Amino acid sequence: MRPKSLPWLVFLCVRVPLLLALSFDGLRGYGDFFHFYRLAQFPGLPFVNYWVEFPPLFPFLIEGLARLAPRENAFTYLLVLLLTLADLGNVLLFQRLSQRLNLPDDSTRTILYAALIAGLAYTWWYFDSVCVFFTLLGLDAMLTGRSAGKTGLAIGLGMLTKWFPALLLPALWRILPPKRAVLATLTAFGLVLVVYAGLWTASPAFTNASLRSQSAKGSWETVWALLDGNWGTGNFGELSQRSDPQAAAQTMGNPARIPAWLSLLALGGLGLFLYWRYKVTSPQDALPLIGLTWGLFFLWSPGWSPQWVLYLIPLILLSLPLRQALLMGGALMLVNLLEWPLLLSRGWFHLLPLSVILRTFLLILLVMVWAQNPLKLLQPDFRN
Repeated sequence: MRPKSLPWLVFLCVRVPLLLALSFDGLRGYGDFFHFYRLAQFPGLPFVNYWVEFPPLFPFLIEGLARLAPRENAFTYLLVLLLTLADLGNVLLFQRLSQRLNLPDDSTRTILYAALIAGLAYTWWYFDSVCVFFTLLGLDAMLTGRSAGKTGLAIGLGMLTKWFPALLLPALWRILPPKRAVLATLTAFGLVLVVYAGLWTASPAFTNASLRSQSAKGSWETVWALLDGNWGTGNFGELSQRSDPQAAAQTMGNPARIPAWLSLLALGGLGLFLYWRYKVTSPQDALPLIGLTWGLFFLWSPGWSPQWVLYLIPLILLSLPLRQALLMGGALMLVNLLEWPLLLSRGWFHLLPLSVILRTFLLILLVMVWAQNPLKLLQPDFRN
């Protein structure tokens, strides 16, 4: 057996038996599969006949899966298979990144990553694995000198899944020459604009409602939500409202006591200060900058969903010394699992401040570590 094949074999040996051992209800677990299926059964097309809270790639994907497999069982199994393939791609991309970055213990890091996401239910309860795939694909293209068009295409496809891959763009401008950075950025945003322009032409009302829906959701599961008195999750209301574009703009929960623009001024200002002081002399130096961008964004964000830890795990394992990565990544995963499904699925919302404060503390620690350019600690010491 070649060492390069070990990580994906570990992933398959953990994931496949685990999925086969689960009942159908256990497979859906505490995730959003039931919501995805009901959404795909809604009459018409997303963005055209009803509004959705996600960017268009995934809604159209599940629409196609539902037409291919109309029964819920078949739909669920196909979606689980698709997410498993996305996670397998994430393992392979992580392996390539760790090798190209010449990290110490790169094989150990990849095996740990494969084992972690193979057994972490967030990877098949939700669809974030697809967005993580495009994020790692864009990161790989950016760090390994591929064409700016391919880099922008990967980031653009990620933004059409969820908006998070746009957070790669600040580091992209520090890594690539200006002309290539411009081309990659224009490709990413150009792809997004073309898709949304087509949807807007087909149905301006529901496309506009879909774009507005997230901003109307308010705050959830963050310190900002606790300050606002919002103790719920980030779920939307009844599906019956999806045929009403006006329903997407209805504010959910209490209004923000601290306006998002004010916290953005503070955290965004800190981010800009650190960004201009950051010295990127190699691809290795880019990883803490990317982690810093994501960390500050999550600290600013009015909402948090526990499955978003999937975006931080590869950044932590690629940018921190191995022991520190295991400590920080493990603690972050445990806190999120404590929040969902352990506490909130049982209705213990009165304990939400516990997980929110712990997670916020860990994010602050990560930002502090990433701000110190910790990859310098990874370089081998040749003095001995």
